[in-house]
Amino acid sequence: MNVLYISYDGMTDPLGQSQVIPYLCGLSKEGYRISLISCEKQDRFKKSGDSIRELLKSNNIEWFPVPYSTSSSFLSKQLNLKAIQKEAYRIYDLNQPVLVHCRSYMAALVGLKLKKQFGIKFIFDMRGFWANERIDGGIWRMDNFIQRRMFKYFKKKEIDFLKNADYVISLTENAKSEMLSWETFRNKNLNIEVIPCCADLNLFTPSCIVQPLVNELKKKLNIQPDDFMISYLGSVGTWYMLDEMLDFFKELLSFKPTAKFLFITADDKQIIVEKGKEKNIPEDRILIRAAERKEVPSLLSLSTVALYFIKPLYSKKASSPTKTGEIMGMGIPLITNTGIGDSDLIIKRSSAGLLINEFTTDEYQRIIKQIDVLLTSDKNAIMKAANDYFSLEKGIELYAEVYKKTLNNQL
Repeated sequence: MNVLYISYDGMTDPLGQSQVIPYLCGLSKEGYRISLISCEKQDRFKKSGDSIRELLKSNNIEWFPVPYSTSSSFLSKQLNLKAIQKEAYRIYDLNQPVLVHCRSYMAALVGLKLKKQFGIKFIFDMRGFWANERIDGGIWRMDNFIQRRMFKYFKKKEIDFLKNADYVISLTENAKSEMLSWETFRNKNLNIEVIPCCADLNLFTPSCIVQPLVNELKKKLNIQPDDFMISYLGSVGTWYMLDEMLDFFKELLSFKPTAKFLFITADDKQIIVEKGKEKNIPEDRILIRAAERKEVPSLLSLSTVALYFIKPLYSKKASSPTKTGEIMGMGIPLITNTGIGDSDLIIKRSSAGLLINEFTTDEYQRIIKQIDVLLTSDKNAIMKAANDYFSLEKGIELYAEVYKKTLNNQL
């Protein structure tokens, strides 16, 4: 079966390498002949395009990268979209795909045209409430005429995508319930499969901890045997609440004076350092380290508990943070906030962590007083829960089942 997969995100981006390529490699092994279109940033493409092409080729995936314009202008985005559309029509003539799988809204604009024009099956892999994310993240503003028009346009297209999709992929049960509550779909048949952002649990597992590297990191970061280590993994921008996380840590220092906060991030160190200074947190209490992907399990293993706060906005009903599965795969307990995708449900069911209800000193103290109990959590149970909810193999199986149902008209 020939499948066309369209992604506005690049395969040379970290996101493409973690959240697209592994699934496509698995689906290729299931017998699907995949043609992949992606929008590539030229600097990253020059650096790793050849190695990505070889990886895809070795998995029988044909890759058709198109250049991505990094300009933020509306015209630039239109040019990106036109390039994707031109390539999609060319591939349709070349390979006659029977199914188009579209990752998020920009890709779906092209996929829906193909469905309406040629009658091929259309999967809308929505990833989240994209238009709402643009507003919630401050990328678009409702007091800007053009951006308000864009928001309304994509909310209208969202309904169009959902109505016309042969199958919809949602990252969370929370988002699925939300969509089924909308008047347009109330008591209607909407084929939705929930597939969260899965984690590579062959990498994020205690067996991938490299002890010599751990010893070296402890020395370089000046981590002492009695230090109480908490960690944060990933970017600190847009959705992640750096101020509130540092407020929590400052409160933690009152209870555990030997605490240190390790940020595993490639972001600008100075942003974190300056925020720490503003809050009068001693500089030696905040550690910041960038890492290659293969080094992350060893860095995570330095911590006793992991922390992350995400803005609990409407669009986050549909959010599935990849870091959740990666941290749980290591057997490390979590502290996070309520209102993010299915995190509340998963963490409560698996006893994998503690949930903060509001960002106040009283609430921080409530959670901190429970930390010692949290540290007695069953690491094996947390790792099992990671496998139950976030296994890449399980994600591939679910995608393969969606393809099978879609192509066999078992809807």
